[in-house]
Amino acid sequence: MSSQPAAAPQDPGAHIVIIGAGQAGLMAAEALRSGGSSAAITLLGDEPHAPYHRPPLSKAWLAGEVDAAQLLMRAPEMLARKHITLRTGAAVQAIDRAAQCVRLADGSALPYTGLVLATGATPRRLPLPGAEAANVLTLRSRDDAAAIAAGLARCQAEGLPLVVIGGGFIGLEVAATARKKGVAVTVLEAAPRLLGRVLSPQLSDWYAALHRSHGVALELGAAIERLVVQDGQARAVQLADGRELPCGLVVLGVGVQPNDALAREAGLAVDRGIVVDACGRTSDPLIVAAGDCAARRLPDGRLLRLESVQNASEQGKSAAAALLGQDRPFTATPWFWSDQYDRKLQMAGLSEGADQAVLRGSLEDGPFSVFQYRAGRLVAVDSVNAAKDHLTARKLLDAGVSPTPEQAADLGFNLAGLLAG
Repeated sequence: MSSQPAAAPQDPGAHIVIIGAGQAGLMAAEALRSGGSSAAITLLGDEPHAPYHRPPLSKAWLAGEVDAAQLLMRAPEMLARKHITLRTGAAVQAIDRAAQCVRLADGSALPYTGLVLATGATPRRLPLPGAEAANVLTLRSRDDAAAIAAGLARCQAEGLPLVVIGGGFIGLEVAATARKKGVAVTVLEAAPRLLGRVLSPQLSDWYAALHRSHGVALELGAAIERLVVQDGQARAVQLADGRELPCGLVVLGVGVQPNDALAREAGLAVDRGIVVDACGRTSDPLIVAAGDCAARRLPDGRLLRLESVQNASEQGKSAAAALLGQDRPFTATPWFWSDQYDRKLQMAGLSEGADQAVLRGSLEDGPFSVFQYRAGRLVAVDSVNAAKDHLTARKLLDAGVSPTPEQAADLGFNLAGLLAG
């Protein structure tokens, strides 16, 4: 394979600006170049770091098992060889659609002939008294993860507990990592079960048992009154029933909000995210959007906003193709994963509205999958330490092939055989 750099851009008048140097923005930049774009490409990141992988932040990075070099997705010099200009620490204040430029916080402006919005999402904060204390943290960025790691080290050294508010993926992954470090952990979840929006009740209960078996205290249906603050630090979380849970660190994992303010202020269509079609096109033909900030309009009119590496990568490529005048709709089956302790959950499809769940394998004895159906059709499969099931499920869902619940439950039945021919 040649190591020669890509040809320098040949169109001096074309300039594509990408706001956001995460997964979606990086994929869009590289797809533009590999797709033959001769425009100048500028990738703007508001963080001081080159593009890096986010999934390890709540797991391997937080546990100290990987270093900064291993987090890196693309070194600046690699991007430079592709004639992609990376600007870090570059915050965008506004999009001027009339002038076709973006205005940066430093007072400068960048003209564009095409614009990619890959602005991501921001963790939600809670409107609770004391929630602004210095040791009440959220996790989104590498710097966030470094602050949480420092907080966990303090908890280890001083024997202080961690309180996690929110029983979603981020909160549970942080809880699992903290337990590996020997830190006492309490998880507070307002809903009656963990991961209630994405998992079947059976699997929610299994995850609750898994965390309790590792020493995590779970409070489901928890109502929080306030955080007890002393000297700028949260010392306890007070529940509505009057109990106070001591803490040395509080991590909020209560979801994210799409970063769509720039788009909204610029007059683009926004509805809990920047509204795009299957190719990433916004309501402005010169502007596309991808990743956590984008809400895709489905054929039935509903909006779908996904938070995953796969979605960010594929939407970034679709958005790049749109700017190149091509149609590359991203309609593949969504998939996600989560590592907690020694268990890997791999999810394929979307379980919203599922009315039947079928177990394949054993919850107690090893790998298993939960096949979820809506009106008799397979809509999602959640697999734990069952990579083969997961890969087969993605193929089945992509092909629109639905095994019967009886076939899914039968370990002796070859599900992949349904794809033959």
